[in-house]
Amino acid sequence: MTSSRTQPLRIVVVNTIVEHGVHADTALAAQVLRGNALRIGLLESGFDIVASLPADLYLPERIAQLQPDLIIIDAESDARDVLEHIVIATRDERRPIVLFTEDGATASIDAAMAAGVSAYIVAGLQAERIQPVLNVALARFRQEEKLRAELLDTRHKLLERKVIERAKGLLMTHQGLTEEQAYQRLRSMAMNKKLKLAEIAQRILDVEDLLG
Repeated sequence: MTSSRTQPLRIVVVNTIVEHGVHADTALAAQVLRGNALRIGLLESGFDIVASLPADLYLPERIAQLQPDLIIIDAESDARDVLEHIVIATRDERRPIVLFTEDGATASIDAAMAAGVSAYIVAGLQAERIQPVLNVALARFRQEEKLRAELLDTRHKLLERKVIERAKGLLMTHQGLTEEQAYQRLRSMAMNKKLKLAEIAQRILDVEDLLG
């Protein structure tokens, strides 16, 4: 995807916040090393790092402002707090999310995938691995979005079908029509009003509710 795009993929990197304590310096040094490897891998692969952000309360607002194509989470250990912020930030506009971590616990993986993470990479933050990992994550995200759209379309069509069936039933009851006659009446009304069949059916149901 990166090689065929006119513009490079815009990426936001989210870092966990290092807590103060006995091992804070060690954790911060490890985060810097991981961040450098990530930056090198992204730049060598032609990606555009638009920002590196802390996982704080302002994260959803910053992501909404930056509108990245993909979000990378760099979390050495427990990423639950980060995921909470990411879920809020991508609730209205889904984006592929890649999580690099040292936490291989099954519960952590399950929680991340449930939160919408496209790829969960354990102990895999090497510069040369960045591009193939992101390519797989993007492919998976596109496939998931396609399936999601198909599911929504199927649900919408089923809902429309139920509305049409109910409207036909009303016409059959109130006007003494057969099922075929009721269907043709709906079609004629929809054509005259230049509306979809489901739209005219919904209007009939709305009128019935008002009168009812």
